[in-house]
Amino acid sequence: MDVREEFRKHFRPRSRTAHKGDFGRVFILAGSQGLSGACFLASMAALRSGAGLVTVGVPKCLVAPLARRLTEAMMLPLPETQEGTLSQSAHQPLARYLKTQDVFALGPGLSMNRATQALIRKAVLHAHQLMVIDADGLNAFTDRPELFKKLKSQVILTPHSGEFIRIFGGRISKTETERKRRVVQAAKAYGVVIALKGYRTVVASPRGEVYVNQTGNPGMATGGSGDVLTGVIAAMLGQHANPFQAACFGVFIHGLAGDLAKKEKGEISLVAGDILNALPLAFQKVLRQNK
Repeated sequence: MDVREEFRKHFRPRSRTAHKGDFGRVFILAGSQGLSGACFLASMAALRSGAGLVTVGVPKCLVAPLARRLTEAMMLPLPETQEGTLSQSAHQPLARYLKTQDVFALGPGLSMNRATQALIRKAVLHAHQLMVIDADGLNAFTDRPELFKKLKSQVILTPHSGEFIRIFGGRISKTETERKRRVVQAAKAYGVVIALKGYRTVVASPRGEVYVNQTGNPGMATGGSGDVLTGVIAAMLGQHANPFQAACFGVFIHGLAGDLAKKEKGEISLVAGDILNALPLAFQKVLRQNK
């Protein structure tokens, strides 16, 4: 797959009569007490990647801290536990709101709280939207990959190696051949798209399609980088890329943004916000010849 060329073909200049509903209603379930930054990074990454409307579902305690910082995205306050994480009673208001959405992304900063993990599983198993699952969203499926066979919609998983092993078991060597083999095997077995993050991120589909990303650098191994990727991939789905395309486009443009940020900040000083801020330049760099 020539991802750069496919990216250019997909992202043609927008129609003069386009409106925000044309570019996806993205809902992101994220955050817990002390982890509000994950909400900001994921939601702003979705907006910077072209999503038309973004709403972030958060525990009620995060509304005030986020209100001044998160001005372009909407917020849905949800019931919380005593620890400031999402509670199981959030399921019904969440399910109602999801009926109005095109894409459901979840995981960044949600915590390992048992009630929150139970909510995650219930929400994922009942959702009809295209989904992106990352971080604590993935942890809810530790040793339970069979649950993915019960999903009502297509899903993209974005684990790093540790999360992949916790879900699917076994080991993963650092060789590209073995990483590809394991990812393709799991994607086929459980009917999901998987983007195994790391050096040369590997993306595989249930049909056995595989893409090895060439963008990115070691400076991107920093907290919050995965939250940005979650938002980017969600935005790709909202703009009508199929799940395999969305994952490939997402890791490609996210890595390119990281490479552009590295030129200014260097690898050592690179932080997730730098990747977020470089997304507009990354899109411009790839799409310039479409003008």
